[in-house]
Amino acid sequence: MKKDQHDRPSPVRRPGPLRTYPGYPLPLGVHLHDDGAQFALFSRGARAVSLLLFEDLRDALPSQTITLDPMYHRTGDIWHIWVEGIGAGQLYAYRVDGPYNPREGERFSKHKLLLDPYATALSSRPQWDFHKAKGFDTTSPLVDLSLSIQDNADSVPRCIVTGNRFDWEESTPPKTSWSETVIYETHVLGLTIHPSSGAKAPGTFGGVVEKIPYFKELGITAVELLPIQEFNEHESEKLNPLTCEPLTNYWGYSTVAFFAPKSAYAGDVPEGSQVQEFKGMVKELHKAGIEIILDIVFNHSAEGNELGPTLSFRGLDNTIYYMLEKDRRCYRNYSGCGNTINCNHPVVRQFIIDCLTYWVVKMHVDGFRFDLASVMGRDEDGAIMRNPPLLAEISENPILRETKLIAEAWDAAGAYQVGSFPGHRWSEWNGRYRDDIRMFWRGDPGMAGTLASRISGSADIYQKAGKEPVNSINFVTCHDGFTLNDLVSYNEKHNEANGEGNRDGTDWNCSYNHGVEGPSDDPGIEAIRVRQIKNFIATLFISRGVPLFLGGDEFRRTQRGNNNAFCQDNEVSWHNWDLLRKNREIFTFAREMIAFRKRNEVLREVKFYTDKDIAWYGPDGGPQDWAYEGRSLGAMIRGKDPLYLMFHAGFADKEFVLPPAPVGKTWRCAVDTSRGVWPAGREESLRHRDSFTMKLRSMAILIAR
Repeated sequence: MKKDQHDRPSPVRRPGPLRTYPGYPLPLGVHLHDDGAQFALFSRGARAVSLLLFEDLRDALPSQTITLDPMYHRTGDIWHIWVEGIGAGQLYAYRVDGPYNPREGERFSKHKLLLDPYATALSSRPQWDFHKAKGFDTTSPLVDLSLSIQDNADSVPRCIVTGNRFDWEESTPPKTSWSETVIYETHVLGLTIHPSSGAKAPGTFGGVVEKIPYFKELGITAVELLPIQEFNEHESEKLNPLTCEPLTNYWGYSTVAFFAPKSAYAGDVPEGSQVQEFKGMVKELHKAGIEIILDIVFNHSAEGNELGPTLSFRGLDNTIYYMLEKDRRCYRNYSGCGNTINCNHPVVRQFIIDCLTYWVVKMHVDGFRFDLASVMGRDEDGAIMRNPPLLAEISENPILRETKLIAEAWDAAGAYQVGSFPGHRWSEWNGRYRDDIRMFWRGDPGMAGTLASRISGSADIYQKAGKEPVNSINFVTCHDGFTLNDLVSYNEKHNEANGEGNRDGTDWNCSYNHGVEGPSDDPGIEAIRVRQIKNFIATLFISRGVPLFLGGDEFRRTQRGNNNAFCQDNEVSWHNWDLLRKNREIFTFAREMIAFRKRNEVLREVKFYTDKDIAWYGPDGGPQDWAYEGRSLGAMIRGKDPLYLMFHAGFADKEFVLPPAPVGKTWRCAVDTSRGVWPAGREESLRHRDSFTMKLRSMAILIAR
């Protein structure tokens, strides 16, 4: 990206004290104006707040410490000050003092350098090291890092003041309708870090830009990125028991700064330029007509449980930002990650709304996928609320009205709200779609009726709540679990490299290895695996709802049976683009199925099918017997160019009797996963044929013309 786009004038350095004014309490964060900067920070329980300014990343001590006087620099719970001479690039942090009484939930500490929750960029140095507290044995289960009086300034990055100038070149959000959307889920680093990617800026936002021609060829309309908000990839102290190499937080589901793009994803650019790099990526995606959706994690933060470090929220107002147990030293843990953000407290709700609107207004993001979104519907006691105010505010916020909202409609404490997540605007990851489609193609008996429901938009899940097919985000695989290749290659998870004795990751995979666990040179096994991959792809793209496709599945990316590769920043997780050349057949099939979906509007309708729209058949050509525990199903979809779909998950070939084609038309084979896919207008004619032989474990699509 153009280096002249970086809005990073050097901060003014003065030998003496800087001129200051009280400033204003809003907006929160840092905002440049009038040859200076306005700083505003929320802390209800603080007794003293100091703003620290640094001249160099190597400096543990600030060049200026400005103590805020509560008489002049506090309005209500907001501490604020305007400082002359501050420009983009200025490094800063806070120290906040107040009561320290963990039994009451109070964890203020003047010894801790605190990050601004509204910081829009963090420095890449010093290296993250906050999981270690000097003078403590961090292997002890009794260590409480907030007890440490050691200064953490040499192990926590600095906040960076960022500017506003950026040339969007009149690029505008594509505003693709839900019915036209095809989502490609991927990881910024993993997409291009492998040498085979050929990227000039591997593992960065710029690397994503380099793959735009590929995205266009494949036909996707939106890129959904795993978390790109700043996190500490080195927070784990575990080693890979197979290689003795350190394990990392690769996925990024442990946010430190919710407004800040990750500096490591910007590449070799000046500190603070990650904001410009991110904007440049968005601009180029939008020029290509591709939307960007961010995976965002408001259910917990990187500060962990009661033994974790103090980085930001904990040192600003622990009792407000987090849900606490009755023993207020401890945290409620509905996220499975040590703490739970108190999302429905008014202050926290406003923080979340401010964050979302920032990414939409300033960064031009098109949508969000909310990790463990059911947490966002819990009250401060952890109970699921009927009408959670946060979810309503997000839905009704006027700035977010055209933003795509996707909920992972469950959490780690047992909530499962697929089909009942509050609010009609919210689409949901349809976990039941994933499981049911997997079980049908695995060959489980009695799944034909469930398959019919899933490909029809899951009316049995969504219709009773007044929702539509586009509220269902359909997926077979995602970052969390097996890849598509591994789904047909492994019966069991193989997570030994994660250092948890293969206990992590789900045991509910609904997978089948077809005779050999892992890679196979057997041509027969490989043939059936390829066919099954095509079955999953074809099923996904003919289903009503919104398809989400896991990046790399289109060329058989493998994680070697690891179904929880969150800690694997290596070839287990990276896209190996050599596989694209090896498995071009799968890429071509996926591309053609996306194109087939786009050509046939009937597959993308926003309403559920009625009896006038679709008819179900058994393989004998008669009405489908839903009580029969067979593994075969036929479906006639009426429309301008009627479609006949045939699904056969049986273990032997089967003859399907074809219903008569509409008057004046002939059935033509457009897709047969046992043979291939035909381009539009060149489909195989089935004139004078009244039956169709379905190979074992195959799917076919006929079109009447």
